[in-house]
Amino acid sequence: MTTNSGTVQRAAWATQDPLLTEYYDTEWGMPLFEDDEVFERLSLEAFQSGLSWLTVLRKREAFRESFAGFSIERVAAFDDADIERLLMDARLIRNRRKIVATISNARAAIRLREETGAGIAEWVWRYQPERSPAPRTEEEVPSVSPESRELAKELKRRGFSFVGPTTVYALMTAIGIADAHLLSSHRRGCSGLWAAGGSRTELPLPFTRTFVAGKEVVLPEPSGVAVAAEPRGAQRAADKMEPVPNRPLPMEQHA
Repeated sequence: MTTNSGTVQRAAWATQDPLLTEYYDTEWGMPLFEDDEVFERLSLEAFQSGLSWLTVLRKREAFRESFAGFSIERVAAFDDADIERLLMDARLIRNRRKIVATISNARAAIRLREETGAGIAEWVWRYQPERSPAPRTEEEVPSVSPESRELAKELKRRGFSFVGPTTVYALMTAIGIADAHLLSSHRRGCSGLWAAGGSRTELPLPFTRTFVAGKEVVLPEPSGVAVAAEPRGAQRAADKMEPVPNRPLPMEQHA
């Protein structure tokens, strides 16, 4: 369902609060390509799990202040004292498991870059689908996709946590990897990467390698034919958290 505001149509969730409306009109679905920016969105989506996005938006500036602007390098260096500091900060969502996951995910992002040469931003953009959904109604907006299942599986394999397929799909739609705007929305295609019908535009991504739905596409020679790498499996990734080994981090649930 969409709600009219003059000639503007928005998703129903975007009309529930002015903060949500501003987020929908200016941020949701716009591409992010920097590692720290993507890490911030992934972390906030994890904190949102079981809560409302409005709750997270209201606390976002406090999160940025307390988590060092979501600098991957700085968050990866957080220790037990930082965990206790964050748990005492009433401005935040004080969930110990989510706080620990954010720190361990920063460390996993560093290992990902060291092991593969690709940062977290490039890695998640590798799972851009061949086509985006084209929902006409709220009921047609998906909450997961084959690509989000594959990406969640790969992130978990590489030591990330709180990265189930639903959380990952929320990230993908938030940063433009997929366009989940309703066809009637004034923000449909706002990223410039997707045509209104769900096909890709010709706007290139700012990475040196080309991927479609997680499979690398080798650009052809002048007389050649593009060849796709072998696809990964389609096993669904679980949402259960597994801390990344580095320095010990306490795991008790904060009351």
